[in-house]
Amino acid sequence: MVIGWRLHGDGRTPPPGEVVRPDERLSWPRTAGIGAQHVVAMFGATFVFPVVMGLDPNLAIMMSGVATVLFLLIVGGQVPSYLGTSASFVGAVAAIRAAGGDSATVTGAILVAGLVLAGAGVLIHFVGGDVIHRIFPPVVTGAVVMLIGFNLAPVVATVYWPQDQWVALATLAFAVLCAVLLRGFWARITILLALVFGYVLSWVLDKVVGSITSVLPGQNLLDASGRPCAAEGPYCVATPFAHDRVDFSGVESASWFGFPSLHGPDFKTSAILLALPAVIALIAENTGHVKAVSAMTGDDLDPVLGRAIAADGVGTVLASSVGGSPTTTYAENIGVMAATRIYSTAAYYVAAAVAILFGLCPKFGALVAATPGGVLGGITVVLYGMIGLLGAKIWVENRVDFADPVNLVPVAAAIILAIGNVTLQITDDFPLQGIALGTIAVLLGYHVLNAVRRPSGSGGGIIAPSEKEIGGPVRHPKKEAPGTETG
Repeated sequence: MVIGWRLHGDGRTPPPGEVVRPDERLSWPRTAGIGAQHVVAMFGATFVFPVVMGLDPNLAIMMSGVATVLFLLIVGGQVPSYLGTSASFVGAVAAIRAAGGDSATVTGAILVAGLVLAGAGVLIHFVGGDVIHRIFPPVVTGAVVMLIGFNLAPVVATVYWPQDQWVALATLAFAVLCAVLLRGFWARITILLALVFGYVLSWVLDKVVGSITSVLPGQNLLDASGRPCAAEGPYCVATPFAHDRVDFSGVESASWFGFPSLHGPDFKTSAILLALPAVIALIAENTGHVKAVSAMTGDDLDPVLGRAIAADGVGTVLASSVGGSPTTTYAENIGVMAATRIYSTAAYYVAAAVAILFGLCPKFGALVAATPGGVLGGITVVLYGMIGLLGAKIWVENRVDFADPVNLVPVAAAIILAIGNVTLQITDDFPLQGIALGTIAVLLGYHVLNAVRRPSGSGGGIIAPSEKEIGGPVRHPKKEAPGTETG
């Protein structure tokens, strides 16, 4: 069923033990309420990530709604999902901009990655999902996700945090407390709550304490002799100056209704290579999303896995072709489904419609774009760290054996290459750097070492004997209770 839903029961909240299936719905007022919850759940990250990437948040939210509708149509309404802004490209975008790329270069690189993702989805649809595990085993996928997150640490340290370290620290502390102390729905919108808290705190400090003297990237550019200059670079840098934490000038001049500004993509090979590793993370994200929905609804969704991945790629292509942000399925919305037991795709169509309406309000987008750098500093500490640790989560869930040097060595090398933003200069105008270099290192390293590895049992691992060499998990009888084991 693509569009058209059966009314579940009497249209009220389902009784204990029952669920509202994807092709069912509650009464339209209740469906609208659930759709609003989905909007709130995805709102914080869907707006924050475009701001962090230097893209238009209004356009991002509008195209997320369009991409969601497209996704639901492609999967035939079988996979309830919202396509919000993807975090997997944030590291690549930071690297592209650091190399002098503009928003057109950024969206061009993302568009090509979206095409590759769509192609991968089509391939998976015809050959089966097992190809994912053969080419991207958990050790590789986890490493790529981890290096995408941890590569962003310098962005926090050099761009956002210095703008207002105390607001950044307060926002970080608030986000941590919300994540630990809140429960249910409120815990799932921790980032949004921290964004509002930091925003209000910055506004109050402007009124009570006054302006702050700090560096704003791209503003107050001076050369070595202290004269104004035009383009930020080695000899033209941003210097500290007094300014308000919150600048509402853009909000005041923005209209209440209008289309976001659009721009076309620009394609550069060096930028495209930086964006391609995100495809691996997106395949993993979409696979996990489909598996989670399958577990909750009890439906076998393996046959639609390829279509779901391809649909995400098509959504990313469509969004980036007009200057928007990349898309991906959102775990926040899985949380809403798990809490409500309502998997109706009707609610997602409502959420998409609301998002499109928000995107047509430039004043609201300007309000989000005015988020102080210090607030983003506190939020990105949590967000970037969580992205990185999702890689570790993949390793843990799949019991990756790091006593095996075939797993350990490529991952160790790749993470250092990415975090250190190491550059391999292939030619004068063709560098491999950071995330791209780390991804190639772990992908090729794992498969090459796995092909030439010594026969099982011919030697020990670097840290300890591997599970494969001793025929099972390593045991430490003196340290473990009976029946327990370590990997």
